[in-house]
Amino acid sequence: MARLGRLGFLAVAVLFHLIYIYSIFDIYFVSPIVHGMRQYHTDAPAPAKRLFLVVGDGLRADKCFQSHPDPDPDPDHPDPAYPDPLTPRPLAPFLRSRVLSHGTFGVSHTRVPTESRPGHVALIAGLYEDVSAVTKGWKMNPVAFDSVFNASRHTWSWGSPDILPMFKEGASPTSRVTIDCYDEEMEDFTSDATELDSWVFDRVAGLFAEARTNSTLRELLHKDRLVFFLHLLGLDTSGHAYRPYSAEYLRNIRVVDEGLERTHRLVDDFYSGDGKTAWVFTADHGMSDWGSHGDGHPDNTRTPLVAWGAGVKRPVAPVKGGETGHEDGFSADWGLDAVRRVDVSQADVAALMAYLVGLRFPVNSVGELPLEYLDATASVKAEAAWTNARQIGEMYRVKEEQKKSTMLRYTPFAPLSEGSQSLNTRFMEIRLLIEAKSHEEAIARSMELIQTALEGLRYLQTYDWLFLRTLVTTGYLGWIAFALTTVIDLHVLHGATAPSRTLGSTLFFSSALVGLYAVLLIQNSTWTYYAYAFFPAMFWEGVFTRRRSVAAGTRKLVAHVVGLQASAGLLLQVVAFVAVLEAMVWGYFKREVFTACFLFAAAWPVAYGGAFVGANKVLCAGWAVCCAAMSTFTLLPVVKVESIELILLGGGLMFGMGLLYMVFGDAIGGHQDWLSKSVLGLQVGLIGLAMVVTRSSVQSLQSKQGLPLGNQIVGWAVLVLSLTVPFLHGLRPQSHYFHRLMVIFLTFSPIFVVLTISYEGLFYVVFCLTLVAWVRLEHKTHVYSAPPIPATEAGLPHRALVLTDARTALFFFFLLQVAFFGTGNIASISSFSLDSVYRLIPVFDPFAMGALLLFKIMIPFAVISANLGVLNRRLGVAPSALFMVVMAGSDVLTLNFFYMVRDEGSWLDIGTSISHFCICGLLGVFVSALELLSEVFVGGVMMETVGGDGGKVKGSEKAKEKVAVPS
Repeated sequence: MARLGRLGFLAVAVLFHLIYIYSIFDIYFVSPIVHGMRQYHTDAPAPAKRLFLVVGDGLRADKCFQSHPDPDPDPDHPDPAYPDPLTPRPLAPFLRSRVLSHGTFGVSHTRVPTESRPGHVALIAGLYEDVSAVTKGWKMNPVAFDSVFNASRHTWSWGSPDILPMFKEGASPTSRVTIDCYDEEMEDFTSDATELDSWVFDRVAGLFAEARTNSTLRELLHKDRLVFFLHLLGLDTSGHAYRPYSAEYLRNIRVVDEGLERTHRLVDDFYSGDGKTAWVFTADHGMSDWGSHGDGHPDNTRTPLVAWGAGVKRPVAPVKGGETGHEDGFSADWGLDAVRRVDVSQADVAALMAYLVGLRFPVNSVGELPLEYLDATASVKAEAAWTNARQIGEMYRVKEEQKKSTMLRYTPFAPLSEGSQSLNTRFMEIRLLIEAKSHEEAIARSMELIQTALEGLRYLQTYDWLFLRTLVTTGYLGWIAFALTTVIDLHVLHGATAPSRTLGSTLFFSSALVGLYAVLLIQNSTWTYYAYAFFPAMFWEGVFTRRRSVAAGTRKLVAHVVGLQASAGLLLQVVAFVAVLEAMVWGYFKREVFTACFLFAAAWPVAYGGAFVGANKVLCAGWAVCCAAMSTFTLLPVVKVESIELILLGGGLMFGMGLLYMVFGDAIGGHQDWLSKSVLGLQVGLIGLAMVVTRSSVQSLQSKQGLPLGNQIVGWAVLVLSLTVPFLHGLRPQSHYFHRLMVIFLTFSPIFVVLTISYEGLFYVVFCLTLVAWVRLEHKTHVYSAPPIPATEAGLPHRALVLTDARTALFFFFLLQVAFFGTGNIASISSFSLDSVYRLIPVFDPFAMGALLLFKIMIPFAVISANLGVLNRRLGVAPSALFMVVMAGSDVLTLNFFYMVRDEGSWLDIGTSISHFCICGLLGVFVSALELLSEVFVGGVMMETVGGDGGKVKGSEKAKEKVAVPS
């Protein structure tokens, strides 16, 4: 591979990391959808002619069943049963009555991502859709798989325009599903979300009212295989806006319960109580305490499930001494211990609905029919279980045939291999048991076969794992070696050593790549597999070609390490470097690790001796104070409650720092003319305006008066102006680096005021101060300890890297992690609250809201890139040198997390491990983008090079008081 320049290296870095991040989806999230299966349904008469699926979007299981104080007490008309409004009472008494007297209940366990689309797909289609499908769209995205709706005679659905259309467009024909959606404008987080659910219940009532005068509709409503889908978005909206423990969320539970009771009576009246209606109430996902969802936290993965009506077993009292379903303690405070709790996986709900209303099982469903929910004889259950097993077995058969057709050498799944263990043989054995009326044994064998078939499906789903993991690991190791080789070649040796490519090496790496590609071609692999194979060959060929550079550069870096003591010291530094990287890995699980790292970092200057500390007392003390302050943020709770006091305190500090710089800026950042001070005044004024409008918006939203249009306009104006006003500084450029950093700080300050809910503004202030202290301290330590520049390098524009620069890169990488960890939990992206976004976008818009939230999260990254750009120049190294070292080191963490990815265990463990890998892998892309951004921020600045105040100055490090550094 030819020697890459700076931009070429960055381009390869971005491309490699984006493609290799996708490897997690090829390994863990391969689409489970296959086609060509035979359809199966039970032959027994359906117990129900119609089924109502009611989904309380974002409803947590515990909040549904727990007792709570009255969220909306009426002092003039107190509840006779609970005269004290503070006395806990069930907020869903109708659902509770179904649990205790009419049906079966439990917890439906969802999978990650806990979002609306995959949750509804699991409920209605019985499959866990791959993550990539979530990115395809939320609205008119056709569902490319079979579902309960697609098997019904007709389905009516009411609710959100974000969910209903995709099931209509995926139906065959589309006329099979009727949808009725409210306008998107109704999804306003600042209004009363219960109106969304009331709208649905009113539309259901309207359908049955119309049927009394419309004979065609009345005739259709009396047919069989009908499904009614009620999507209730109010709970999700209330949870996002006010949190699931708020009065608004709890009140919404009551509204849903009352609406469901009214609808139940209406349906019973319409059908004259014919007993042919089945009801299923559940949720697509839960809601975290901070009003978010998406990850694998148990609050997000545990949803309620209540089924009653035709075909559903009535409540069963737990057998004394036997299992009750309450053993985990989760339902200890629900007051439902008198009845058995039966938990299911979310996909099982689709199989349950298909059985109840007499539909075929969706062909891609992996749901296991929950027999404990069925009111049926042993013979009917045996037939249903056998049919369920055949449907899942058919999916295994088709997937195995597809895998066989693409593999050079296929290794079959042993428990279902040919002979006595084959699928057909086991199906025949179960059939014989049913005909011999050995129903219990037939059920047991069917459920065992379902489990075996699901294991077989997993075997096929993970068949390529060993191969892919080997490729990905080789690729990451190759990238680390390649990046370090490039650093040594470009920034230690300055390209003095020519690459050494041989015919043998070229043939070896080319032959290996061609051999891999031949296997991939025969196996009909996707294009990403070819990319996973290409990068390792390219990287390792590049490392081998520049092996002489690696040897020469290594000798140069350790030339000063002479003697046993020096060697031991170097070894200790290497161990410490790796230990800090591993500490950052554990910081992803325990944020407190970053607190300990900051406390150790506070004492870093002491390593240079008392003379250095004495000569830089103020700077060292300021650094220690900043580290101590930063250490507190990773101890603060991730779940934040909106606090206008903390928002204004952070804004006040930003405003005060801006005023101080306007007054004393001439002494700190060079002379400022009237235009420069005017623009600074505009920036500071925008901070004040942001504080005023944010205070007004928060008060209006908290009092549930909505977001005034004027506030929304001013909020957007502040955001846009804060990003555009700084360009006015270009009319009279100020070249001092501190002035440039101050302008950048003031640029993002108004945005942080508008988009913050608690202590994030304080974090931004302290973080920026810490970065400035770090830049100055790194420069002073370099001046104090740097060796003289060799005569051979005196004329070069940038000095060569030395071993101590690795520590600088490590500090940068650590601060990069803290930029994310300071105000949220990197283990859970959903820990970043949407509250602040409502001040700009009150109506639900997932992509716009997500973009604003991501923009806020990225601000500290932009600030740190500017500081590193300044530091590069102050240290005299090439702009890309430290970034390259960081990009090599960051993938040490990525590889750690690659092997920590889990696909078994709790959903929390699974979701967290995947989040860790993806976020850490994206850091490589961030760092690449930040390097280019840093050049924009610091182009043409003046660098202050201090001589004697830093202690001793060696060789050519002595310089003038101010030195211009070309951009």
